[in-house]
Amino acid sequence: MTYSATTESPIEKVPSKSEEITAQLQDVENTGSDELVSAPLEKVQSSSKRSDIDPSTQPPDGGLNAWLKVFGCFLIYSNIWGFTLTFGAFQTYYQHTFLSSSSPSAISWIGTIQSWLLIIIGVLSGPLFDLGWYRPMLILGNFLVVFGIFMLSLANNYWQVFLSQGVCMGLGAGLLYVPSLALIGLSFSRKRALAQGITTSGIAVGGVAYIIAFDRISSSIDFGWAVRTMGFIALGIALIAFPSLLYGTGSLAKARTARKLFDPTALRDPIFLLFSCCTFMTFLGYIVPYFYIPSFAQDALGISASFALYILIMGVAASFFGRLAVGIIAHHLGPIFTWLVFWGFCSGGLVTLPAAVFPRLCPDLRRLGTRMGMSWGMSSFASLTGSPIAGALLQSQGGTAQLARTGFLHPQLWSGCTLLAGAGLICVLWVVNIRREKSGIFI
Repeated sequence: MTYSATTESPIEKVPSKSEEITAQLQDVENTGSDELVSAPLEKVQSSSKRSDIDPSTQPPDGGLNAWLKVFGCFLIYSNIWGFTLTFGAFQTYYQHTFLSSSSPSAISWIGTIQSWLLIIIGVLSGPLFDLGWYRPMLILGNFLVVFGIFMLSLANNYWQVFLSQGVCMGLGAGLLYVPSLALIGLSFSRKRALAQGITTSGIAVGGVAYIIAFDRISSSIDFGWAVRTMGFIALGIALIAFPSLLYGTGSLAKARTARKLFDPTALRDPIFLLFSCCTFMTFLGYIVPYFYIPSFAQDALGISASFALYILIMGVAASFFGRLAVGIIAHHLGPIFTWLVFWGFCSGGLVTLPAAVFPRLCPDLRRLGTRMGMSWGMSSFASLTGSPIAGALLQSQGGTAQLARTGFLHPQLWSGCTLLAGAGLICVLWVVNIRREKSGIFI
């Protein structure tokens, strides 16, 4: 279907449950199987009672406008999450040079505050998106991110670093995080997992670029110019992203009904509670390796500072393929099954797939934004505390001056056990959802 410039943009509409089932029915009818049609037909009839949305308003699953949003959000994610995952490079530099008088745990609070604000402010920015404030948030968020980077280049003590890198950049990233996901969600229906996989792969691209820039320039010139260069990169990326994100989003400036921040019925839904517990345990340990791998390589293994950063680069770069692959596979096999199988293989799926899984678990898509916000809000506190706990465990074993090979054992156990607990909860969630939907394993 082709949309003219004068018609209302389909990006305003959120796909209903009945539309998704209708699409499934069309696929089944093409196979000529009558047996498979009867069960979904009952779901369509029951779903139609809950929704009377015109199928013509369904997101286009493609087209120039939709894929421009993917491109723009790809660039935005390379700035906000890409910079966050480079904190391991900053952690090592701060411990050994810039903030050597501060403990590893205190230093890690800078990065965790940044990632926590990214998520928790993202939850609050959802209703602002619904009220038509997308464009102001896009401009203000990018300004705060770039401004925070340039202020970091001028910092010379702990609190200046904390306020610029932790607070200012975290606030800006939070204004961009969830609205970017929402924009992709409104632009796609059946290809949503694929589009989100492409979008979040920008995290790896940005992470690699920022780590290399920081390593090369800080070692050849100084810290200030290394960070300023990263600021110019972030500014350039934001300016390139603006046209693609602003094009065709005039309808988003119209105020819509803002979603509620709290849905009490979610607390009585075992599927929601399992999902939230899973993401909470995941975020406790997920970001710890990104923060401490360079320190481990340099202090415990005796690797040079430059090569230690390239170990982090390899990990971040590998996640590009993980984030992209799980989006493609989830599009064909189902997001829950893919999340389970690729848990240990693709760490990027921990960020990519939960957003794709949630619509499948939510019984009423009109409450999707509220429930996703509640779940991410709970998980944000795990992101806030996970790395400082690992830093405290590291400090309790003698600090960073003369770390033995086993000096990182406790942080490693902490991260591994929390991720293992999250994996176990995914298995439980998978089994419970199969029994509830009475479907096959590919869900």
